[in-house]
Amino acid sequence: MTTSSAVSLLRSLAGQTDGQLVAGQLVHWLSAQHFGFEQKSRAHKFAEAMTANPKHAASLAALLFQWIGQMHLYPALVSLGIFSRRGFFREMAARFYEKINPAPKDYADLKDVLVQLFKSSDHEDWLERGGADELMQVLLDLASYCPPEVMRALELHCREETLYALEMLGIWVAAEEIEPDLMRMDKRLISIDSPFIALHREMTLFVEQGKRQLDDPEQPCYDLAHFDVMLRQCRDQVERLRRRGAGVGSSVSVAHLLERLEQTLDRIELLVAVWREPEPELWQQKLFLVLRTLVTAGIEKNSVSALWRSSSQMLSKSITVNKSSHGEHYIARSKAQFFHLVRSAAGAGVIIALMALHKILIESQGLAPFANALLVSLNYALGFVLIHMLGFTVATKQPAMTAASFASQVERGENGRAAHKKLAGLLIDVNRSQWAAVWGNVTIAVLTASSIAALVWWWQDAPLLSAGQVAYQLKALSPLAGSLFFAAIAGVWLFCSGLIAGFFENRANYLDLRVRLYQHPGLKQILPERSRKRFAAYMHQHYGALAGNFFFGILLGMTGYLGYLTGLPLDIRHVAFASANLGYSAVSGDLSVLSFVFHLLLVLLIGFVNLWVSFTLALAVALRARGSRLSRIPALLKSVLEQARQNPLQLFFPVVLAQKAAQDAVKPPAANAVQPTAGSTENTTESGQVQ
Repeated sequence: MTTSSAVSLLRSLAGQTDGQLVAGQLVHWLSAQHFGFEQKSRAHKFAEAMTANPKHAASLAALLFQWIGQMHLYPALVSLGIFSRRGFFREMAARFYEKINPAPKDYADLKDVLVQLFKSSDHEDWLERGGADELMQVLLDLASYCPPEVMRALELHCREETLYALEMLGIWVAAEEIEPDLMRMDKRLISIDSPFIALHREMTLFVEQGKRQLDDPEQPCYDLAHFDVMLRQCRDQVERLRRRGAGVGSSVSVAHLLERLEQTLDRIELLVAVWREPEPELWQQKLFLVLRTLVTAGIEKNSVSALWRSSSQMLSKSITVNKSSHGEHYIARSKAQFFHLVRSAAGAGVIIALMALHKILIESQGLAPFANALLVSLNYALGFVLIHMLGFTVATKQPAMTAASFASQVERGENGRAAHKKLAGLLIDVNRSQWAAVWGNVTIAVLTASSIAALVWWWQDAPLLSAGQVAYQLKALSPLAGSLFFAAIAGVWLFCSGLIAGFFENRANYLDLRVRLYQHPGLKQILPERSRKRFAAYMHQHYGALAGNFFFGILLGMTGYLGYLTGLPLDIRHVAFASANLGYSAVSGDLSVLSFVFHLLLVLLIGFVNLWVSFTLALAVALRARGSRLSRIPALLKSVLEQARQNPLQLFFPVVLAQKAAQDAVKPPAANAVQPTAGSTENTTESGQVQ
């Protein structure tokens, strides 16, 4: 590309009289893809054109900067890139309505001008590829050709507008303190003089001194040392509120509020940095940095997705943090934990076998599709709730919890091989724990189902399932019949139920459900104080788990009905129910040993898909909510393979810990070991036990 096209553009723009038209043409020339030359070189070529044509450059610079100096900057400084005070839901509704019926534009307002200049998706793509930096470079180059009187007038106008903006932003920060949601998360805001109020006082003094400086340039600059301290304390307070929001319950509205507060502090810091710069060249650079921020924010002014993405992250983290705190209970690191998990899963296996029998009986009644789906859904939902209330474990309910726990370890940082070895060990622990629960569910479900089928055959002298039902149940286990695809659907529902559980647990914390139920007027009438206190504590602690189990059952039961309505091949395969169905079919169909083992392997394959689909999805969401990622997946997988190759059995049983415990048991005591004396107590824990 030669400089000729840039020279032609410069001369054409220099002859214009409409600043907005000139700005639009310049942005179009810099961002358009159809000119046939490299975009990244356009700013450089335009600078060369200005060097060769200084008079045209001076004329263009005077036109553009006079135009900017006549616009209202204050609305853009206090609104672009900062969430409105209307709240999340009203802001979301306003953005939807703006897309349908846009408001008229005020071309004397920089906010509306920027939105109009960068309104197409091409502009957005260009800005994301570095277009904002190219545009600012062009403006900086133009500033060097601008007449001094024009730049002085622009500086005065910008400083006046900046003071107005800082005054309003300081008021907004102070007003956030009285938000009920913030006071709920940090009770100290009610009784202490918070940094938000102190920052507002500093901003008031700063603005007053700034106005005096505008009238009399000889006035000294305001000392910003205390302002810097207050700003840092405000940021610390916001971060503290974010952490508390993740622990005591959050909502999209709270996340929106904290995001707005942080954006306001960022804008205050940026504007103060512009004001405090005395050097003209550095002042121009910081002014264009503000303009660059406004340009980027203008792209997202009416973006619904940007609003949701920014406001939902803390809620997502709150949900996954709640699950992470429970995830450790589902990870078996010792023999005692391993067998406790197996026993808990075994108890669930008994109930699952009864649930599977109940489902078979419901489907044999010939009910209408919706009635059948509703009863099956309630069978699943109430059964899962009962399993949880009895303290048993359904194997496939683990992944969402263990994935959040794994993500919390990733969030703490990956620092080379040692960290990957630790994460690999945790991944092996997770796999072992999930398969411990699977074996507990499957073994007892098969034995219980087989026993029930044998008892029915002995009692009625007829098999529990007909030959057709046996053939149907065995075919349902075959990958050729879509069992793995249906298992993946169940894995997705498992993932969704984990999110639902996290959401309701977060909701319980947000509402302080324990106190609400304990002080509920109706419950006071029917329960004594002690019982009411226990009920309130139980519901608060298990609110999320009960909701997640109930909705998981509804999702499982309604999948087939959704397939019936849409004509799509939709169904579910769940490892625990598949094992129970295999138990009923093995006795009713008089399967051979080889046939039983083959179909049992198919059941375990279903379990593998159930577990790892839900774990992968839950891990992806947990990492994203925490702003973390697995930076070196190949290194992690290599570490997993190394540890698995050293001892393959540890994938399914804590054999390394068992061997270590045995070795420790036969070691002779050290010569200088202190022997416990009579009457002393010795606290010992099993190897690997999490304290």
